[in-house]
Amino acid sequence: MHHAYTYLALGDSYTIGEGLELQRSFPYQTVGLLRKAGFTFYAPEIIAKTGWTTDELEAAMNDYSFLPKYDFVSLLIGVNNQYRGRDIIEYKEQFEHLLKRGIALAGGKPEHVLVLSIPDYSVTPFGQRMDAEKIAKEIDAYNTLNKALSIQFKVQYVDVTDISRKAKDKATAVVADGLHPSEKTYSKWAKEMVALMKATVKK
Repeated sequence: MHHAYTYLALGDSYTIGEGLELQRSFPYQTVGLLRKAGFTFYAPEIIAKTGWTTDELEAAMNDYSFLPKYDFVSLLIGVNNQYRGRDIIEYKEQFEHLLKRGIALAGGKPEHVLVLSIPDYSVTPFGQRMDAEKIAKEIDAYNTLNKALSIQFKVQYVDVTDISRKAKDKATAVVADGLHPSEKTYSKWAKEMVALMKATVKK
């Protein structure tokens, strides 16, 4: 009997794939690719909502009944902290707490936790109408923190910010709202995640 893997995705609008059907979000695309590669995966369990900040995700987790443990956990949170002009030190503290909870939910195995960097929405049509330079700078500051914490806690790190900045055709990189990533963009994220998860499954 093949082991059936479980995957928990924690986050905000980027995790549910705002503007797309849920099946086209990156957690679902990731599971789809892993199934194609011959792994048995349950549908991803997603705790995420558009607009959530770190403390709002935490509050939702406090009210949620989790499985005793998951084979994989992903965490992508922070864009709304930045967007609302929240204190970056508050983000660091709350992100660290969420990361520790993520590791605990992954059965205490940090290599089974994947932190995704915050995409740079300054390059999107939505972001271009704002102070794009300021946004890019702040997103970098946030990602410097979440990457440092990922290294400290020995979890896997997926840099999707670079993917968002390199998107040559900006129009197909986002959905109709001019802000959230398209299915095509998420498929690039999913490929990165699958490479890391496959390597971890073998361990």
